[in-house]
Amino acid sequence: MKIAFVYDAVYPWVKGGAEMRIHELGKRLSARGHEVHIFGVKWWEGKDTFEYEGMTLHGVCKARKLYVNGRRSISEAVIFAAKLFPELRKENFDLIDVSVFPYFSCFTVKVISILKKVPSVFTWHEVWDDYWYEYLGRAGIFGQLVEKAVSKLSENNIAVSSWTKNRLEGLGVPGEKITVISNGIDLKRISGIEPDWGKFPVGLESKTYDIIFAGRLIKEKNVDLLIKAVALLKADFSDIRCCIVGDGPEKSTLVELAKRTGVYENIEFAGFQEYGALIGKIKASKVLILPSSREGFGMVVIEAFACGVPVVTVRAKYNAAQGLVEDGVDGFIVELEEREIARAVVKMIGKTSENTKASEASLRKAENYDWEEIVKNVHLVFEACIRRN
Repeated sequence: MKIAFVYDAVYPWVKGGAEMRIHELGKRLSARGHEVHIFGVKWWEGKDTFEYEGMTLHGVCKARKLYVNGRRSISEAVIFAAKLFPELRKENFDLIDVSVFPYFSCFTVKVISILKKVPSVFTWHEVWDDYWYEYLGRAGIFGQLVEKAVSKLSENNIAVSSWTKNRLEGLGVPGEKITVISNGIDLKRISGIEPDWGKFPVGLESKTYDIIFAGRLIKEKNVDLLIKAVALLKADFSDIRCCIVGDGPEKSTLVELAKRTGVYENIEFAGFQEYGALIGKIKASKVLILPSSREGFGMVVIEAFACGVPVVTVRAKYNAAQGLVEDGVDGFIVELEEREIARAVVKMIGKTSENTKASEASLRKAENYDWEEIVKNVHLVFEACIRRN
């Protein structure tokens, strides 16, 4: 098969769950003898098109800011969709897989699909629906209308979780047009990475960090609540250690909050990390906290599980990550409030810690998410779409 993946953000220049999924699927499909192309924004220097890990990367337009004033840039998404059209039209593919968000590129893919009579698959990492009003206020109606329109475009949809499938059905997409194929992890690679002991001295149970967070520093991640929880915990755990991995528009605000609440010396703001370094830091932690109010999947959750690290996440209407955690077994699901987060952390790092049992359960859970099995399922879906076309 000759396959095109479409998404404006491209790994490893932009790091996130959707970017990682495309990268992992692409290189594994390429290793199986398929020709894989990735069309995205040109985040790299040099030629617009080049070979990378067995795949052909196409930079369809110059790099622009993904986020403006803390929100995904609409102009970036529109420009990418417009520039994508002539680049996709140049070549013939057996199938095109487009990651739905930020939507506009889906219309481009649909037009190319019709013109070239090639099947397309829409991969849904999350469904916003009425969340648009929280994100944009009254203007959210336009986002909601665009998302609804995109949901009508494809006969072939992949949802990365049952949670996302249910929300997609809520938009009126029939269940038979949706296949659930989760994101995955490279268990072999993760098992070979050593813990990173960071800047803090190794503490109890040979763990550098009590708490770790990893993700983009945007409002929806609620990292401010994590910092406030650390401030509460410091009263009983004076040397508590927290690592915040990631970058984004909220970083300066979060650093100021850490200073204002007196926990700046307890927190390492590590910035974005290469994958091996990220896994090393997770392995050196006792518990991962994901206080996000919006997650389409929550890749870092299963990465933590593969490291034997339990997860605390929150009950929130748009947080699909809570569907990955079994409350009280491999972590905890708590209310979106700093005191609740702090109480869950105490259960993992306190004198009567439940960490060991939760760690063992986490490792067992991770076995369900190996990329090798996931790529087989994706391959079957792609073949079926091509046969039906």
